[in-house]
Amino acid sequence: MEFIFNQKPKSYFFATGFSLLFTCLTFSQEKTKDSIKVNQLDDVLVSAVRATSKAPVSFSNLTNKDYQYRNLGQDIPILMNFMPSVVTTSDAGNGVGYTGIRVRGSDATRVNVTINGIPYNDSESNGTYFVNISDFASSVESLQLQRGVGTSTNGAGSFGASLNMLTDSYSKKSSGELSNSVGSFNTIKNTVKFSTGLMNDHFEIAGRLSQINSNGYIDRASSNLKSYFLQGTYVGKTTLIKALVFGGKEKTYLSWYGIDGETLNGDRTFNFAGMYTDAFGNTRFYDNQTDNYQQDHFQLHWNEKYSSKWNSNLAVHYTKGKGYYEEYQNSQSFSDYGLTPIVVNGATIDVTDLIRQKWLDNDFYGTTFSANYKDDKLDFILGGAYNQYKGKHFGEVIWARYASTSELGDKYYDNYGNKNDGNLFAKISYQLTPKWSLYGDLQFRQVQYQANGVAAGEVHDTFNFFNPKAGITYNANSKNTVYFSFARANREPNRTDYEGGTVKPEKLDDYELGWRFTDKKVQWNANIYYMAYQNQLILTGNLDPVGNPIRSNSEKSYRLGLEIDATIALSKQLSIRPNLTLSENKNVNLNVYGVNYGNKNIAYAPNVIAGNIFIYQPNNKLQLSLMSKFVGDQYLNNIELNEAKLPNYFVNDLNVSYQIYPKSIFKSIVFTGLCNNILSKKYSSNGYMYDIYPYYYPQAGRNFLVGMTLKF
Repeated sequence: MEFIFNQKPKSYFFATGFSLLFTCLTFSQEKTKDSIKVNQLDDVLVSAVRATSKAPVSFSNLTNKDYQYRNLGQDIPILMNFMPSVVTTSDAGNGVGYTGIRVRGSDATRVNVTINGIPYNDSESNGTYFVNISDFASSVESLQLQRGVGTSTNGAGSFGASLNMLTDSYSKKSSGELSNSVGSFNTIKNTVKFSTGLMNDHFEIAGRLSQINSNGYIDRASSNLKSYFLQGTYVGKTTLIKALVFGGKEKTYLSWYGIDGETLNGDRTFNFAGMYTDAFGNTRFYDNQTDNYQQDHFQLHWNEKYSSKWNSNLAVHYTKGKGYYEEYQNSQSFSDYGLTPIVVNGATIDVTDLIRQKWLDNDFYGTTFSANYKDDKLDFILGGAYNQYKGKHFGEVIWARYASTSELGDKYYDNYGNKNDGNLFAKISYQLTPKWSLYGDLQFRQVQYQANGVAAGEVHDTFNFFNPKAGITYNANSKNTVYFSFARANREPNRTDYEGGTVKPEKLDDYELGWRFTDKKVQWNANIYYMAYQNQLILTGNLDPVGNPIRSNSEKSYRLGLEIDATIALSKQLSIRPNLTLSENKNVNLNVYGVNYGNKNIAYAPNVIAGNIFIYQPNNKLQLSLMSKFVGDQYLNNIELNEAKLPNYFVNDLNVSYQIYPKSIFKSIVFTGLCNNILSKKYSSNGYMYDIYPYYYPQAGRNFLVGMTLKF
């Protein structure tokens, strides 16, 4: 597994960020006194990377109101579980700690994630680790999941989906919020939020502090998560400036090893992590087999509206990450750690038990920008970004039974990985006639990557990618819209691919044909997609020695599917939100070690994904939701071995909320309850192959979370 690492921010970063903010505020006040209104935050911060209903792409929106009653400590991917074509998993088995998401069968490294338009994917692994910013959902106003290539965005190329998150907007009135929840596996979440409201009609300060602790469903899969969020917002007549500082610190016991089939049947919660044999032959578990990170983000956004048609957005950002994971290792060879054999009582010693730490120390910084012209027929956006990443990879032995000539602080490996990533894009939507509109999107992206300590040796690669997109939309009437689009995406290998010897970039041609229907009681979307890949980096199902999924190039492959999702009001009190994905995901003439296996299913790509939410709201105080998820069979490798099949599962959750409105002190008091897996289904949502043996990640049976939120 590749990680984002963190260190505590130094005070001068805060001082610099807020001095920049106040400098901009002063400048803004002197600029103009026009009566032009500032766009809402969801327009100014993410308009360059989000799709609208006129865009010929497949997407879904999820707002804080959609998940607020089940936001009781579980991670963002788990809260997204009921969106179309989404499959989620949790290492600890209960949605707290390390979690994962796949969209259309593509794993999280292929999902482009941005926060307010700023790239969030780790530059080297392309992974997204929300555990580093726990409870971030409490500071997210809305998110949009674009399936397929989608529209051009900043950061890593989108090969399965793009996820854009918009943080909280400003509030005109002051407010406070205390949220506390408890539940199974000693899960506890405490959150405090506040907003000053707009002071002097211009300036607001808002923030959040969170603490989440859980023992996890899996043995010793504990989590100790702390996070914060602080923003200052200036609202002028033509100017909006927003400064944000957010991040988190986490300590989780390792639970990424999974268990074999025999153990799954006998002891579902068993965890191999930390297991060792002591000097007396006893089996023990190392109590600090943990992952330790801190990650801190700094963003400064400046939006200016020059006229009723022109506006621009400029942002600068910096992320600091530093941390390590620690593990006990039995019988390690001296040569692997640069140690020389020693003689003890006449015997030569060249192996030792030891405790090691593997570190990352990285910096990520850059800028994003866009300019937008919009009138009755034309909507034109010119944007881009330039970002730099500098990462250090090193390992230390902090204890050894036989230390040879080593000293504390010695590094047994010391490597680097640096990456420059720049892109420019232009998007245009043009209303050709009252019924027909055209869409065009051109992006050029250059990636420069330098690294060492990988199988390919020293890496000095430059990739130039041209990603065109085009589409057409037909508005048949006020209720029916049909669209068709083509999009191309290119993507570079990540560090793990280089470590495995894979160096080919991959290419995707994505075709989307969709139909949107909107009525007062029914809104639904149907979409057919065909995603044709060249040299797709597919998961083999195997892991490397440190838990990274191993991928290899498949010369030719495709994903063909039908997606349907809807919101249907059955009455004033009852509504349903069903979705269904039927797909075929194939490697064409798959060749493994010189053997042609023909057309085979792509690993981790179920042919059926379905979900539904029943919502019953008899009044404005009570809401009950029954949430259901079905995920079809998945193969854990690409040659369709029966032993490598992850069985399908059907899981149901029940969510209840009740809100009261006191006459004094509090604006409202909200009581919430969540029962996950109410039928106590025994299932595994993820797995991998160790040689020919499957390993599984079992998920918790019936478990509970209850909470209370005080708003004032």
